Amino acid sequence: MTLDQPRSAAPPIGFAPPYIDEATIAAVERVLRSGWITTGPETSAFEEELAAYTGADQVVCGGSWTGLAGVVLDWFGVGPGDEVILPAYTYCATANVVLHRGATPVLLDLPPGEKSDGLNVTWDQVASRLSSRTKVIMPVDIGGWPVHHSQWKSRLEAWSKQNGFVANHPEQSALGRPLLLADSAHSLGAEIEGKALGHQADITLFSFHAVKNLTTAEGGAAGISLPDSFSADAVKKQLKSLCLHGQTKDADAKFRASGRGAWQYDVTSPGFKCNMTDIQAAMGRVALSRYAEDLQHRRSLADAYDAGLSQVSAITLPFRNDLQRKSADHLYPIQLSEEWMPFRDDIMAELAERGIATNVHFPPIPLLTAYAERGFDVVDYPESHQAFLRAISLPIHRHMSLSDVQRVCHAIAEIGSQLPVSRTS
Repeated sequence: MTLDQPRSAAPPIGFAPPYIDEATIAAVERVLRSGWITTGPETSAFEEELAAYTGADQVVCGGSWTGLAGVVLDWFGVGPGDEVILPAYTYCATANVVLHRGATPVLLDLPPGEKSDGLNVTWDQVASRLSSRTKVIMPVDIGGWPVHHSQWKSRLEAWSKQNGFVANHPEQSALGRPLLLADSAHSLGAEIEGKALGHQADITLFSFHAVKNLTTAEGGAAGISLPDSFSADAVKKQLKSLCLHGQTKDADAKFRASGRGAWQYDVTSPGFKCNMTDIQAAMGRVALSRYAEDLQHRRSLADAYDAGLSQVSAITLPFRNDLQRKSADHLYPIQLSEEWMPFRDDIMAELAERGIATNVHFPPIPLLTAYAERGFDVVDYPESHQAFLRAISLPIHRHMSLSDVQRVCHAIAEIGSQLPVSRTS
């Protein structure tokens, strides 16, 4: 495809540059000058503030979403012979952590269009794959659009009462059903029934990677909202220990202890190294303090995209709001029509020529070599494959203005009007 539009002289629009303000820089400087830069009081304060924001009973912060997901699976005793149900349409980390435990990822295709819930899987698909080997359900909130976790939890409890649950670990016995572990890497700030997402599932995992709405450069958090048969404080202590090689004391606890032998600690299980540092937590605390403002800005941009692209009939807009849910607008993922689909990469290249960065979320898991070599075939996931082939994620971030959104919308309409098969209105 060759277009005659010259390269734009306007400033480039990046895809997802992090928003680092002076308050963030000052907070990091304060921690650096304090002399305490690893896990300590700043991380503890961030965990408390996140718990208040999300409504979770407790929150554990870690060095990455992936590290936290792994230690949660270990805490729940997931291993060889066990199955974890998750979408085929997600980033590889969701499945990788399952393979690392020797367990089997059970991949779900997206539902057909008339039954779709954005780019998320639905409960009906999960229900069809539940078995005696199922230990964890891990739905993914694509783009910030949340799965209705509270509905899923009640349905999972009903299924377990009817079908029974085979436990092979103390935590599994205490829960009495598969764990609902929400991959909410995209959806901090989303809402379900007017309440912040983060306490509706058993454990909710957030990512603070550099491109996320709230960033600590790298990092993540696990919101704990288990039934009353668990002590949230005890689970938090166990997960924090697993994030630090299984140690019973972190550096801060040893530093603050006093008396003879105060340095002593034990390693109660072979954990990992994925604790959050106070440097990261300082960034997160500043971002959380202004997060309502950041979300409102993103939502205004997404509203402008909705308005600007609503007349382009060759594009399907993302799910963002219904009577019970509200997106965190982490991504603005559009789906191209069948006519435009063959030109997806050409459209993205032309947008790049005009200084507009885009991305694709995501190649489905079976399309990746690591999983194709393990017997997964994308042919078995046709809806996920089609969603991938039609997908473009448009830029949406704090650095953008409404005029930037108008520029993107105008560029898409103009490029579409010059496609060999044009359908822009």
